[in-house]
Amino acid sequence: MNYGPDMSHAPIAPPAPGRGLGSGRGSASEDADPYAWIADPDEPATAAYLQAERDYYDERVSGLARLREILAREMSARVPDDEPSSPWEAEGWRYRLLTPEGNDYAQLVRRPVRDGSSAELLLIDLQKVHDDGGTGYLHEGLLEVSPDGRWLAWSVDLEGDEVYVLRFRDLRAGIDLEEVIPRTYYGSAWAADSASILYTVHDDAYRPHQVWRHVLGTPASADMLVFEDDDERMEVELCAARSGAWAMISLRGRGFTEEWLVPTGDFETSPRLVRPRELGLEYELEHAPGLRGTGSDGFLVTTNLDAPEFRVMWADVDDPSAWSPVIDGHPSERVWGVDAFELGYVLSLRRDGAAVLRVVPRDGDWFDVLPEHAGGMARMSRNDDWHAQVVTIALESFIHPAVWWDYSFDGSRAERHRRESVGVDLDAYVCERRLVLQPDGVNVPVILMRREDIRLDGSAPCVLYGYGSYEASCDPDWGIDWWRSLPSILDRGLVFAVGHPRGGGEMGRRWWVDGHLASKHHTFDDQAAVAEYLLDGVVSGVVTRGLSAGGLLQGALYGRRPELWAGVIAEVPFVDVVASMLDSTLPLTSQEWLEWGDPRDPEQAEWMSDYAPMLNLPDVVARPPLLVTGAVHDPRVLVREPARWVARLRASDPAHGEGDDPSSAVSPRTVLFRCETGAGAHGGPSGRYAELHYEAEIYAWALAVLGRASSEHIGD
Repeated sequence: MNYGPDMSHAPIAPPAPGRGLGSGRGSASEDADPYAWIADPDEPATAAYLQAERDYYDERVSGLARLREILAREMSARVPDDEPSSPWEAEGWRYRLLTPEGNDYAQLVRRPVRDGSSAELLLIDLQKVHDDGGTGYLHEGLLEVSPDGRWLAWSVDLEGDEVYVLRFRDLRAGIDLEEVIPRTYYGSAWAADSASILYTVHDDAYRPHQVWRHVLGTPASADMLVFEDDDERMEVELCAARSGAWAMISLRGRGFTEEWLVPTGDFETSPRLVRPRELGLEYELEHAPGLRGTGSDGFLVTTNLDAPEFRVMWADVDDPSAWSPVIDGHPSERVWGVDAFELGYVLSLRRDGAAVLRVVPRDGDWFDVLPEHAGGMARMSRNDDWHAQVVTIALESFIHPAVWWDYSFDGSRAERHRRESVGVDLDAYVCERRLVLQPDGVNVPVILMRREDIRLDGSAPCVLYGYGSYEASCDPDWGIDWWRSLPSILDRGLVFAVGHPRGGGEMGRRWWVDGHLASKHHTFDDQAAVAEYLLDGVVSGVVTRGLSAGGLLQGALYGRRPELWAGVIAEVPFVDVVASMLDSTLPLTSQEWLEWGDPRDPEQAEWMSDYAPMLNLPDVVARPPLLVTGAVHDPRVLVREPARWVARLRASDPAHGEGDDPSSAVSPRTVLFRCETGAGAHGGPSGRYAELHYEAEIYAWALAVLGRASSEHIGD
């Protein structure tokens, strides 16, 4: 297949022999998708096509290079020279992550808590691991110190495919043991004697399905299988209780769960089932010895049993399947979870769209910890010490970096750590929350951020972000350094907005229930309503942006309401919904039938086909400029999805997505595909500077779309 060396024209992927294009809405069969051959990025034809698309993208956006470089320089300048994390305590040590000047990746360091020494010991340098790896990418999996403080279990992914290599470091000698476990996943639990560890493994479809036991000093080939689950709808998670007494094996499906227990004092004991899985029943255990009085041992159980927005119950260790009420559910508060300590426990809640915490001492009155800024949140930080006298809580917003506070159980607090703000006047920006009324009576929240001197009178353009799936809440801790990247667009007169459509979790469990499966259309209608509200005298034009399931949101909005958008940014978009949900060999498919639907059922196939972006292309003349991203190593949204979508968009357009003005990267009908053909992950590049350079690249395109890329807006 020849894609041509001349990158002045868009690369056109040829259909499979004998296959027609299909148009408009259709089935997800190969007849409707003649680009099914775009599958394995290791195949020469697919690799050539993806590289051609990347070369074409690089050429088309070359005119934005200066703006991109200036934005990246601005964003990087907001990173302090030495950036420490908030510290945490465990077993007599105080730990923190420290990223030295110029580094993308952190060092894990520690010092003794009680001897007064300020000298920190280096445990591992992830920058060195990255540099030695040679791939240009790193994501850490485990960084877990054993209970006796001697061993570090650490794992990294150097490709972006979420396959982690697990190693064990002797912290006294500063060297790694010989044993290496080549294929592991997230989650671990150390034995109480620090001699062995449990870890998880995923299958060929990237579903974590097994728990294994490794004994330090023995070869990985001698590891023992502890637990395995063959239900392809469920994923295995693993963690250790804060008390240190139990390893918790959690099986999670969409709308149902199951828990198993293993005592850390005896990893040879067979896992103990708490309560069998039951569709519609969710529960999660937190070990809380002593909560019910002297000598009482048991678990706090967060569950939706007879409580749509969840409640907290109690289970004795001797019979964890029998539960009794502790805190009843309330329709206005979604109970997300509970963290137990020797002196009390902390509830994580959603109330009126905000993440709040409730601190409940064993003796005394409870109190709430609320966000301090509009659109902000209160969240639990890392708290590893069961005997802690205080609980560390982070308060942050989209335009205010996190501040960590140590809250005593009597309600007093002291500042523990403040994330440093460099080169930006945070008081120059304002954030507010508004509600957009839908015709069905539902109010959809939207967070608006702007510079204080920018008016919401229809004169300023806007970037609108959205997600709206999995009951996930698009909060300030979403994973983007908002307050380091956003000032660069806010200072150029833009408004930044975050919509909270149904399908997410911002307004509780009901918000998800009313935005998935047959009700998925509410997600798209809600975000479109937010845009209509903004365009009705609040902002002048909107570029819409989202990633993964948020990329699906963008693809659906591009097809359903193209007239609303000045431009669309669909990052690693899940666009081939019907075809992917028909193939249970693909990552995540079987686990997500209860999120999207199972197209083997004709009724479910019908309402999935109604919104799937691959099957609902907009009219060519109505298409706004589109920027699509993908990554060849992405195991969550395989690169075939955005690649096939782009191929079909090009084939359905006589101009092949070159746009009304092929010399511009942002003219109407332009289609660009930024494919990461090397190491890279679902969330984009790794490293604190690399991530900001990626944000600069995205926002340079958005600024150009919105007319803010001229010399007067670029800056020095």
